[in-house]
Amino acid sequence: MVAHRQAVLEHHWGLWYDRRRDDHEMIRRIDGDVWPPFYEQPWARSGQGTAWDGLSKYDLTKFNPWYFQRLGQFAELCDQKGLALVHFGYFQHNVLEAGAHWVDFPFRPANNIQDVGLPEPPPFENNKRIVMASKYYDMSNPARRQLHELYIRHYLDELSKHTNVIYLTSDEFSGPCEFAQFWLDTVTAWEKETGKRVLVGLSAPKDVQDAILADESRAREVSVIDMRWWWYTAAGEAYAPLGGQDLSPRQHYREWRGNKRFSTEQTVRQVREYRKRFPDKAVMYSPYQMSGWDPWAVLIAGGSLAELPTLENARFLADVPKLKPYEPADGLTAQQWALGDPEGGYVVYSQAGATIRLDLSPSKQRFAANWINPATGKSTPLAASVDGGKIVEFEAPSGGPCVLWLTRN
Repeated sequence: MVAHRQAVLEHHWGLWYDRRRDDHEMIRRIDGDVWPPFYEQPWARSGQGTAWDGLSKYDLTKFNPWYFQRLGQFAELCDQKGLALVHFGYFQHNVLEAGAHWVDFPFRPANNIQDVGLPEPPPFENNKRIVMASKYYDMSNPARRQLHELYIRHYLDELSKHTNVIYLTSDEFSGPCEFAQFWLDTVTAWEKETGKRVLVGLSAPKDVQDAILADESRAREVSVIDMRWWWYTAAGEAYAPLGGQDLSPRQHYREWRGNKRFSTEQTVRQVREYRKRFPDKAVMYSPYQMSGWDPWAVLIAGGSLAELPTLENARFLADVPKLKPYEPADGLTAQQWALGDPEGGYVVYSQAGATIRLDLSPSKQRFAANWINPATGKSTPLAASVDGGKIVEFEAPSGGPCVLWLTRN
């Protein structure tokens, strides 16, 4: 990761324990004759009975020490090297789409020694697909609720000693608001009982995100808003499937017949919209199933962890987190956006490479000016310093996108 300048690893449990299930067959394995590599699961084997993969059944009240030891080792390395671990507590892929996703899953009744209150045999549709999400996310069953609480508390206990972990509910989460609330409430209760604080992220469909963020007590517990399950298209319409529909993000996307193009303007709009509403929260943006979005748009809107090119000047990376979205009343055009701090500096992203007219009236500082090529990260300094307290103009170095960076001299 360090060699490739990758700052983040996203992690969730494996879809199944051993590679035999890669064939997506749903049959019960005749034995436990498995070969490495293994996708270790968070739960421990009980030594009792036989699960669908031919090994012993899981005990959902006990946890796999090797799994959490390895995860903890990686989190420790993240702390040492300035990297981040995004920890998805759940992986929704097990409970929707292909029936093979469910057959070896530890929460399937045939695979554990607890009473989880889920149907067995599985209700496969057309002997092919599984639709278990609404049942799996239903916390009205006391035994199942207790098992979920036990698991959430365990991974918090194991990982909370590390500082660079961001906790999200689940990868591919398209579930109901009630489960997202349950997950967040469980994390909050753990924090109050232990006196520890962790970086809690909210990754969910738009209606679920908005409902939780509108709840003042729950919104207070959220540090990161993760935008990947909804976005604004180039046409300005929201792609925002509802949560709790028993459809995966991939299935939602297949059914959608709207505009599938991105634009820099709409990316900036989306990220900045939520940064303005929740200035105390970080915003991450990585739309699911989509490519072609502009990472500089994420950065200039105030977003975090934008996938920028390798930047020549390390000071840029140190300066930018201190800046906030800057929208002067006069100067910038429709295709120009800025971050700014009168004491620290400014960054302007000009998509069209036009003249940049920047209002520095709030500042009394003197700045060094640099052009940054947004494609390569190459930095070119301007010869003269720039004084604040007035409106200044900069002629773009080319006709394409460019980044102007003013840093305190």
